[in-house]
Formats: sequence, structure tokens, C-alpha cells
Amino acid sequence: MSNTFSIALDLGTTAVKGARLDAQGKLQAIVSRPAPTILVSGTTYESDALAYAAVVDTVLASCIDPNMYKLGICSQRSSFLLWDANTGVPVTPLISWQDGRGAASCAELMPQQDKIRALSGLPLTPYYFAPKLRVLLHQHADYRDALLQGRWKVGTLESFLIWRWTKGRHHVTDVSMAARTQLMKIDTLNWSEVLCNLFDIPSCILPKILPSAGLDIRLGHQLTLSASLADQSAALIASVPTDNSEALVNLGTGGFVVRYSSVASLTPEGYLRTLVYQDKDAICHLAKEGTLNSIAAALAPYDLEQCDLEGLARLDIFSLAEPSGLGAPYFRKDIGQGFSADVSALQEEEVATVLLEAVIFRVARILEDFHQEKPLKRVYLSGGLANLKLLQQGIALCAPCPVYRLIQSETSLLGAAMLAADIAPGSLRDADLILPEQRHQARLQHKYHAWNAWLDGLLA
Repeated sequence: MSNTFSIALDLGTTAVKGARLDAQGKLQAIVSRPAPTILVSGTTYESDALAYAAVVDTVLASCIDPNMYKLGICSQRSSFLLWDANTGVPVTPLISWQDGRGAASCAELMPQQDKIRALSGLPLTPYYFAPKLRVLLHQHADYRDALLQGRWKVGTLESFLIWRWTKGRHHVTDVSMAARTQLMKIDTLNWSEVLCNLFDIPSCILPKILPSAGLDIRLGHQLTLSASLADQSAALIASVPTDNSEALVNLGTGGFVVRYSSVASLTPEGYLRTLVYQDKDAICHLAKEGTLNSIAAALAPYDLEQCDLEGLARLDIFSLAEPSGLGAPYFRKDIGQGFSADVSALQEEEVATVLLEAVIFRVARILEDFHQEKPLKRVYLSGGLANLKLLQQGIALCAPCPVYRLIQSETSLLGAAMLAADIAPGSLRDADLILPEQRHQARLQHKYHAWNAWLDGLLA
């Protein structure tokens, strides 16, 4: 491994974290500070951008080491703001990726959704940057004028911070963050004039798109920004190599199942095409992704620790555990959390177990699709919900290949530090093999096959 050290920042929604990567590949001096509170009003999610920048500066200062000069940052995707180009003072709050004001844009552009997805690799949803910025520019004509005249700037969170750190010399973003704006053509890594015209956003106001690594942007404190990328991309770098033989399953607030794919590889129908990052040699790394929406919200009312393996597949009831609608590859808002039969007479742990089965089965179905395209050698589990033994065992019993649990912490921080230090993806991971308890296998797989047929009926 290279002896190069690095510092990493994770610009999260609820916390800002920092750490140093030592010569043994371990994160040291991990610091975490709460991010400013997000104020919610209806579908509006906003926070104080200057207060966020102050938290970032505090965390970074605590990680500074005279022997470490390379910085890697990873950022929450699609959170953005507008700021004054002369003073650097925000002229809007930090608008969270969770903000739903872009719904009006999505409704108006629905006839163009196939074109938008073909160019950007993304479905048309309010979570992304473009639908929200379109609404702002339509509501405030003076915003457009200020941006076109160069008096104001617009960008995602990391773009604003880099602008501040470089005293306005760099208005930039990386390909992985640009890919989640819904304005970049995923095949060319450039702002798409077609997409910009559809969203009525002038391409000239957008940051310059750079690779994710090898940046060499000089900051203060003798630091050089070497890598910048999206938080999910950083987690993938920390977890699996780029040879597409493995998949990562992250189960947290939502869930995703992702696997690297070559540029020429066809993505199974309905799955997202994710641009993970572009390395220092300008090689672009893509992935295919299936998603589970809002699973933590479905499980929140229940004490999941009360659910045990003996309850798996004991009830002849099927469910889905996605309150905001089925994610990729289905994108069905009309089908979300629900049960195949009345559950009012069940104990709470029985209802929770049926919902956990739905998570297991959705993950297994995605993995089967990936495996049919090209066999998987291993699957790795990460995220807070992956600590549940029932989920670990359920996925291991249904998956088409061996399943491991990642035991490393702060994967996004680790991935950002690795990319800054030019360390091979997946080379520092720490994981344990999950040994399936075979006595549950026949019963669970029988229910999994029945659940598949039930879901097919719903989708039809």
C-alpha cells in the first residue's frame, strides 16, 4: 500500500465527519459534529448553509496534521444552494436532497421522462437538483438574471465549499455529483444541452465538471483537494473492487443493491445506471443499482430486536415495506407498504417479521437479476439495519452466492480517504462471512418463491 496519508470529510445530512487515514489503512481521530437542523415546512427542507460551512471548517481543523496534505471529501447528493459570487454569502438556504418542491417540475415533464432517463440514467423524481432548481428559476426571474450575469453562483454543497476554500477560484463539481443533478449526459460526462433545455436551466451557470480523483486543487492550511465524490460512491469504493464480481447491499434509511458494470454492459431493465466515479486516469466506473424506498420508516414503529429466526416464514402473509412506493427496477408509486391479508390480530413482532421478510425478498430478487446477467461471487452487507441477525440470515439463505457482513465503520469516510490516497477500491475492507442456518432454508425459500408470484401479480 502507498505510504501517502490523507484526510477525509463526509458532508452528511445529519452530521459532518472527519478523519485521518494512517499508513496501516485505518481511520484515526474520527470527529463527528451535528449538521445544522433542517427546517421542514410541508415539502420544503432547508438549513443554514453558512452554519453548515462553519461546522465543516471546525471538523476539518480538528483533523489537520502537518504530515498529511491530501484531502478527500464525499457529499450528500443533490443538496444545493445559490450564493453571491463577490462575497460568497448564500442567497438561498441549503436546499436538501429531501426537499420535494421539484414535484411540480416532474409533473410537467412527465411526457419527457423516457428521454430524461435515457440521457441521465435516472428516473424523473423531485429528489434531484434539476427539478428543484427549475422551480426556483421559474418562481424568481431575478435569480436567473443574477446567475446569467455571473453575480450569483449555483452548485451542490461541495461546490459551494470548494468555492469558499479557494476564494472563488474554482466553481467545480465532480462527475459523480454532476450525475445526480439529472443534467449531465451519463455517456459523455458533459452537461447535456437537451436536458438543460428540458429543465429550462442554462448550462452556462453550472459548475465545471471534473474527475473525482487526481484533482490537485490547492486549499488553505497547506491542503490539496485530491478527491471529491458522492457519499454513496465513496461507500462503494470502501466496500468492493471494481471488477464487477461482487455486489454491495446497503440497508439504512432506504436501501440499495449495487454492482459495478462495464460501459458496454447492458443494465437489466428498470435498474438505475449509476456513475460511481472517474479515477485519476480518467477511467469512468459505472454501476447498476436497485433501490428500496424508505424501509426504515416502515420498520420504525417496531422493536426489531424482538424478531427472531424462528418467526421467519411462519405466517402465510406477504408484504412490501416501502411506504413511498417501490423503487428500482419498478418505480411504482401506486404500490408501497402493504400486506396480502389483515394483520390487525397479529403481535407486533409478527408484523415486523413479515415486513423484514419483504426487505429480504426484495434484496434477493435484485441479486438474482444481477446474478443471471453475470454470476456474482460474493455479496457484502452494510448499513445500520444490516446489524439485524434476522436480515443477515434471511439474505444469506436467499442470495445466489456467499454473503458477508462489513464490520468496518464509516465507509463513506474511508472511501473518500482511499480515493484521495490512490488506494485500490475494496482493498481495506473488513468483513465476516455469514453462515446460513440451514434449518430455516427450505421454509424461507418456499415463501420467497410464493412472495415472488404475489409481487408479480401486483405488478401486473
